[in-house]
Amino acid sequence: MSKMSESEQPIHIEPILLRDLAAVLPQTRPFADTPFEAVAGAVSDVARVERVTVKSGAVLAGPGEPWRYYWLVLEGEIRAERPESDGSWTLAGVARSGEGFGELPLLIGRSTSMFRVSAARNSILVRFTEQNFWSLLACCPALRKTVLADSAQRLQAFQVEALHREKLVSLGTLAAGLMHELNNPGAAAKRAASQLRENLLRLQQLSLRSSGKPKTPAQLDCMKDLLERALSGCSQPAMSSIEQADAEEAMSQWLAQAGVENAFTIGPVLVSMGFDRQEIACAQEHFDPASFSDALNWFGALVSSVSLVCAIEESIARISDLVAAVKKFAYDERSPGQELDVHDSLQSTLTILGHKLRLKQLQVEKRFAASPSSIRTRGYALSQVWTNLIDNAVDASPEGAKIEIATWSEPEWLAVCIGDRGPGIPPDVLPRIFEPFFTTKPQGSGTGLGLEIVHRIVTQKFGGTVEVQSRPGDTRFIVRLPLTPPK
Repeated sequence: MSKMSESEQPIHIEPILLRDLAAVLPQTRPFADTPFEAVAGAVSDVARVERVTVKSGAVLAGPGEPWRYYWLVLEGEIRAERPESDGSWTLAGVARSGEGFGELPLLIGRSTSMFRVSAARNSILVRFTEQNFWSLLACCPALRKTVLADSAQRLQAFQVEALHREKLVSLGTLAAGLMHELNNPGAAAKRAASQLRENLLRLQQLSLRSSGKPKTPAQLDCMKDLLERALSGCSQPAMSSIEQADAEEAMSQWLAQAGVENAFTIGPVLVSMGFDRQEIACAQEHFDPASFSDALNWFGALVSSVSLVCAIEESIARISDLVAAVKKFAYDERSPGQELDVHDSLQSTLTILGHKLRLKQLQVEKRFAASPSSIRTRGYALSQVWTNLIDNAVDASPEGAKIEIATWSEPEWLAVCIGDRGPGIPPDVLPRIFEPFFTTKPQGSGTGLGLEIVHRIVTQKFGGTVEVQSRPGDTRFIVRLPLTPPK
């Protein structure tokens, strides 16, 4: 096989003398106001830099790969793309002919690329080593001003986009939570309504069948008492699974021995609404066997209908609770200058994130001891703090573990602790967890802004503090909020 020629290579790098660029550099934006003599004095005009020829589509660096150069585009166009968790790529920035890029990682001390950097079309670039970059900034004020301005603009644009993305992630978490939480009561109410329609039809059939048989006063009194008992309410004493199964079996057997049709269907319905054999003994006493079967089937259909109505009421109440939780979740954002109960805010966040807790079978131990539990808010999205901290605790926790949420009062402070039983935060990582864009999650899985947002809201908006204590199996984030807000 013949060796690939230089012209066929996707990326070709050749060392050149800086003075070979004397006519080119002033035509670029970073070097436009800097005399070549100053550049040569900083780098030495006989120093070697590298000219990089890149074919369209070639990748200069991928996420996580080393990045220690400052680049200048002489011809063409270079794109920076951020990886997403679904495998797609989002455009983060473009550098065109005459523009420089790559200064931000050098300025913030990052040695790896955050993006996939590739050529949008055939391009020619010059790259300066990190040492040359710092030398140029030190001696060339005009260049330094342009590079820092570019860096600030890119950082601001990236931060705005990342903050927007973080907000969309939170909105997605909220939407996913609502979808899961609303689906169960909604589906339960739909099933109950469908079964209730069937019960009403059966009630009508049974009523027509028994309408031709006159009822004695004793029979009417018995059915009236049972009817009042059935309609008395939905709250019934709870039984264990074994107790309920035994009670259902005993009731069904007794009805079957009494000649009641559908005994093993009616029995569980009566038990679920709290009936025992003594309460329906009057019906057996005052009805003949055939009439007793019809009466119990009619009564069973009625009790089943009441039970279904209770299920619908419970489902609608659950939906109403979720709506109230969402209103409380966003309360501090929409109602500035109001009192906010931190316990309500925490509970609403737990309700919204309930599906994630159940997915990993996590237990939540709540110890709400703070008194007073209300603080003054000015619309600073305190719910965003709880969402990020609890969501991180869920992600860090092993399946079936416990998350602890505790509140207590300190002089002039309301303290909230959110703890998990995850692997902990490594000591070398702990000092950096509140830095913007710092994340230990896989590339594309996080923006690195969640904890930075927590710290910024708590410290800058509320005048509070965030403390982190971490060791393997026990990580705690302790948020302290002033009872009297800063003026």
